Amino acid sequence: MAGGNLSPRQKMINLMYLIFIAMLALNMSKEVLSAFGLMNEKLTESNQATGERNTAFMASLEQKAADQPEKYVSLKAKADQIGALAAKFDSYLETLKGNMVAKLDDPTDYEVMDKGDYLDENFFKGAKLKPEGEEFLAQMAAYRDGVAKILAGEKGMQNVINDVKEKFNTDDVTNRDGIKQSWLDYHYKGFPLVASLTKMTQLQADIKTTQAEVLSTMLAGTQAIQLSMTNYTTLMETSKSAYFNGEEFDGQIVLGRKDASTKPSRVELTLDGRALAASQYSIEDGKVKLKIGTGGVGEHKIEGSLIFLEDGKETKVPVKSSFATVAKPNSATISADKMNVVYRGVQNPMTISFAGIPDNNVTASAQGLTRINGSKYVMDATRVQGREVTINVTGKLPDGKPVSDRATFRIKDLPKPTGTLRGEDGSLSMQRNALEISTVGAKFEDFDFELPLRVTGFKFKVPGQPTIEVNGNKLDSRAKASLLKAKRGEGVQIFDIEAKAEGVSVILKKVSPVFIELTN
Repeated sequence: MAGGNLSPRQKMINLMYLIFIAMLALNMSKEVLSAFGLMNEKLTESNQATGERNTAFMASLEQKAADQPEKYVSLKAKADQIGALAAKFDSYLETLKGNMVAKLDDPTDYEVMDKGDYLDENFFKGAKLKPEGEEFLAQMAAYRDGVAKILAGEKGMQNVINDVKEKFNTDDVTNRDGIKQSWLDYHYKGFPLVASLTKMTQLQADIKTTQAEVLSTMLAGTQAIQLSMTNYTTLMETSKSAYFNGEEFDGQIVLGRKDASTKPSRVELTLDGRALAASQYSIEDGKVKLKIGTGGVGEHKIEGSLIFLEDGKETKVPVKSSFATVAKPNSATISADKMNVVYRGVQNPMTISFAGIPDNNVTASAQGLTRINGSKYVMDATRVQGREVTINVTGKLPDGKPVSDRATFRIKDLPKPTGTLRGEDGSLSMQRNALEISTVGAKFEDFDFELPLRVTGFKFKVPGQPTIEVNGNKLDSRAKASLLKAKRGEGVQIFDIEAKAEGVSVILKKVSPVFIELTN
């Protein structure tokens, strides 16, 4: 077509071809411009949706920080810092985009956005940057470096940091001809307005996507820490708090999470139906530590709720547990075989209990047995026939099942009392005048019961003289007259001593006599 000897007709044909090719090129350019415009619209819609999700996430994070401040406050503080950087850079880009299309009659008429005059005139002055261009790079750097600084050292955030540095990198770029250009020059100088507009919308998309990645990674890290097996301990679940030998143990080992940052907002607990005061517990390392006394012997129930805040609403975690209190061993149980003995005629004190069972769940029965209080009983074997009595004991376990036992005791009569003179027994040496004023008494020798005996009469015998019967516990005038006839060195006797004991319902055995040798 470029030949020199062409006919006028051929020249006309060639000119028509050139016009046709130019028209094709013009149509292609408009299609490309429209494509950029549609891409910009799609990115804008996506940015709006991502922004709404980020806003909702931040609102949820704020609620979690209010519900569980120990766990989420520090997380929210960093999320707020990232959000502030994102909002500042996004606002700058939105203002810049508004200025770029301010002089257009229709901001959606992308086919007229084929020139790059606005950015070329505002960012560049020849090969150098204008202050507006420097401001654009400064905004990029402030966002990029700010995010990297906030996330530095955060576990699991290195990939996010690397991604931010790559997406918002403003280092020099080598073009297709191998020539180095500044980043701003390479991406925005001489480009159609719609292309630059779309690139800035893409930057906004990167900002919002980065914020979403930061939030999700932070939350995933927090959840991973919570779910880490290092935050778990083993607990034993049992159907009751105490077991007896011979029973089958039904314990179950379960996992329980321990987390110092998980604290109930309120605690409502009772001990045996009585509400616990705030001074009776403390919350340490995510655990409610009780500070209560163990109480009396038996099973004690702890019931109520631990109340947590979730999304501003209270969630109750029920508590139903128990513990058993047993008597503290402060003495050994030592028994002598065949020494289970009770005595006729007296109130034999007894203690009857079942280990690990409260006294109010223990009953004992036997002829002559009476309960006084708690585990204290008395046994009166006076009317029991035979030489033995059996005591049957029944207890009720915490699960309602009964247990029983029995013990047999021998029944013995009261021992023989011993006669005394001035508190001394057996054979005595005494002056005559001392004997005249001495008191005749009786006692149970080496007996476990405190049973004072009262002498009501006795017989007095001087060798060669008739026996004198005396009423009371001292020599009367007749006995004294008989004593005057006794010789020095002779022995006199006090025998058939009559004695009584308070509260004894049987006749006492015969009291042993007392022998006195006169010394003058």
